[in-house]
Amino acid sequence: MLNLQPLSKLIASQAETYGDRVALRYRDYNIGKWKDISWNEFARRVRATSNALLEWGVGVQENVAVFAQNMVENLFVDFGCYAIRACSIPFYATSSESQVQYMVNDANIRYIFVGEQYQYDVAFRVMQMCTSVKRLVITDNSVKKNAQDQVSIYFDEFIKKGEDDKHAAEIDKRTAELDIDDLANILYTSGTTGVSKGVMLTHRMYRAILVDQDPTLPLSDKDIVLNFLPFTHVFERAWSYWCISKGCTMCVNLKPADVLQSLKEVHPTCMCTVPRFWEKVYAGVQEKIRKSNAVQRAIVNDALKVGYEYNVKYKMRGLVPPLSLRIKYKLLEKTVIAVLKKELGFECANFFPTAGSSIPRKVEEFVHSAGINMVSGYGLTESTATVACAWDGKPHTIGSVGRVLNGMEIKFGENNEILLKGDQITKGYYHKQEVTDETIDSEGWFHTGDAGYIENGELFLTDRIKDLFKTSNGKYIAPQMIETKLVVDRYIDQIVVIADMRKFVSALIIPEYSLLEQYAQKRGITYANRAELCANKDVVQFYMDRVETLQQEFAHYEQIKCVTLLPEPFSLEKGELTNTLKIKRPVIAKNFAKEIEAMYKED
Repeated sequence: MLNLQPLSKLIASQAETYGDRVALRYRDYNIGKWKDISWNEFARRVRATSNALLEWGVGVQENVAVFAQNMVENLFVDFGCYAIRACSIPFYATSSESQVQYMVNDANIRYIFVGEQYQYDVAFRVMQMCTSVKRLVITDNSVKKNAQDQVSIYFDEFIKKGEDDKHAAEIDKRTAELDIDDLANILYTSGTTGVSKGVMLTHRMYRAILVDQDPTLPLSDKDIVLNFLPFTHVFERAWSYWCISKGCTMCVNLKPADVLQSLKEVHPTCMCTVPRFWEKVYAGVQEKIRKSNAVQRAIVNDALKVGYEYNVKYKMRGLVPPLSLRIKYKLLEKTVIAVLKKELGFECANFFPTAGSSIPRKVEEFVHSAGINMVSGYGLTESTATVACAWDGKPHTIGSVGRVLNGMEIKFGENNEILLKGDQITKGYYHKQEVTDETIDSEGWFHTGDAGYIENGELFLTDRIKDLFKTSNGKYIAPQMIETKLVVDRYIDQIVVIADMRKFVSALIIPEYSLLEQYAQKRGITYANRAELCANKDVVQFYMDRVETLQQEFAHYEQIKCVTLLPEPFSLEKGELTNTLKIKRPVIAKNFAKEIEAMYKED
């Protein structure tokens, strides 16, 4: 049952309901085992956090920062802030020093909770430049403090300050006085272009998304949830608050690289993901199939074919499969498909929400064929996550992002731009009224920048308006559409389309290096280093041939005419990716200007 207590009271309320039942789990890396935290203990630590913050004089609507990987302590700080009407601001764990300095100054932050050594080192240097910062609280006890650091303390020391409940009366007073339009969070968008913007999220917005989301999917207190995406991301944050409101057990994954291990250890029923995760799963399974013997290959491919017929052609469309297909699928579901799901860690799967970018059609079909209930959706930071998603029990078409939530108003503007209005839509950007006025019109409609249409009640996205390229011939190109189609190729790890004001379309490709090296070895292609391999004419032609096979359905002017293979992946450190691993096209264009120009050089 959905608990609609305000976030300021939610954890205490759930503790009254669930008591010593497990609320949170986390891996203790010192002993290599998962540890449990009950709802009662969760509530005690949140209360102690509120007390400790008041001991330091944190005021109503004061901004407090959390700069860490996913940790249970992040949740203690968030809900500890809500109980005293403070505002919690999460920073991505990979944020650079300049990004942290900008956010600290913009939000006038006094206290920063840091996770591991990297976050501490960055925050300590920022503290020397930002006079507002008074203290750092270090979550990881293995972090080594700077010799000159006289003010930072560890989280264990911090929380002890609040264990006596010294400020109980003030906490209760502030909790009671909570204004539903108080700021709960400011989420700084990593941004594919321009300066980061602080999206203001209020308690009203969270309540609206919980009410609107709850009827759409079968989430309950029986679900075990793995938290994989960063809590800084609105998708994971809003999803986690829904899970907490439903009484789920949340398993907090600290290190993103460990997610596959965590899947097999906690056996989650739910986990929100991005398409990139499923692209990797798809590529890994396809590679295993290729390496299997002929009999094994035939068995798995047949199972996936039956799964496609049963799930994609019938069940997803709300149709009843023929009896013969039902019998065949039920048999495979208990054998081949069960083994496949167990290998991936999805044997207990309920549903897996997926959003953040376009899902390649082949990938979406594969996941459903394997009997995994991927729930595609669409949302933004400014909409407190979900705008639309596939609803349980209603027909869903591959390629759509589902049905718009109740409570959300939607219409289409110029160039079919999606416009939104509702309680879950932000009122604007922190300290950026001009940008707010550009994004939210005089009638209160939020302009998403995404184009789309509704057909049979389902929302389909066509392109990102701001990302549309116009060739020098006057033709418009939607780069994400092309990239989504091509990234399913097993030899391609990432691809960035180049076309704006160019006479034809080209692309920068990050190869799947291990497979490329295997290909070179089989073909007798010699090379001194990866750069030489990527520049080899036969290798480049091999990629061009694969691209041409995949892009046959595109119009002639949309087709890639030239590719360049890059010897190193795009990186966060060079600013080529956002913190959510989206491509920053302007930075890519700048960093690889030489390579791009070479593709357009006249012979």
